[in-house]
Amino acid sequence: MREKTREIQIGPIKIGGNNPMFLIAGPCIIESEDMCLETAKRLMEITNSLSIPFVFKASYDKANRMSVHSYRGPGIKEGLRILDRVKKELGVLLLTDVHSVDEVDEAAEVVDILQIPALLCRQTDLIMKAAATNKVINLKKGQFMAPWDMLNLVKKVVSTGNENLILTERGTTFGYNNLVVDFRSIPTMQSTGYPVILDATHSVQLPGGAGNCSSGQAEFVPYLAKAGVACGCNGLFMEIHPCPEKALCDGANMLALDELPRLLKTLQGIDELIRG
Repeated sequence: MREKTREIQIGPIKIGGNNPMFLIAGPCIIESEDMCLETAKRLMEITNSLSIPFVFKASYDKANRMSVHSYRGPGIKEGLRILDRVKKELGVLLLTDVHSVDEVDEAAEVVDILQIPALLCRQTDLIMKAAATNKVINLKKGQFMAPWDMLNLVKKVVSTGNENLILTERGTTFGYNNLVVDFRSIPTMQSTGYPVILDATHSVQLPGGAGNCSSGQAEFVPYLAKAGVACGCNGLFMEIHPCPEKALCDGANMLALDELPRLLKTLQGIDELIRG
């Protein structure tokens, strides 16, 4: 059983309602133009073979890295140029996150979904500016937020007249350097009327767990993904990398690209059962 939500149109795909699950996936950060293109192409091949709607995700900047020495990405100008090339060459839908009001308009010219990072989910000016573009907004639940409190943030978005909204569960702070997922949050947030996706990779992150950066437990990603789909989420968010151990950000909680096809087949079967 899945809670009913409104249906959201993103380019040629529909999410929410009783539509099949969709996937947002890609590397945490744009590491190089070639890597971005190759990963997006492979992800499209995998999802197309299973008829799973797909949105490619990559960040041009990660402004919330723990250490000043951590790699943040190529920056907005070069990053959006790369994402624009990916979109034009592959015809794929795009998502990227925005960290400040000044970034919104420029990012909105290229991507299909503007993502509000979890740590910034209560920043009213950022939310209102992003929503005013009338782009689809992916609003991630802060690690410090109760799921029912997301209703207040939903009201911020829809106050602009934009109802193209997705909510994302990505775990809740559970003591120091740890997160836990309360799967009750999926139907709770769906009760706002908007589709909910599970971020199965950031949910296994150990924030600050490596001292000057975050660590993670990627071995648990498949378990959380299967549990989320079984609980009726409308889609999944997963950071994917060809070689996670060499990733420049969040490698410890990423799923390896080669592991994705088998997992998606399992998830698709669970989703079909739930939508029954």
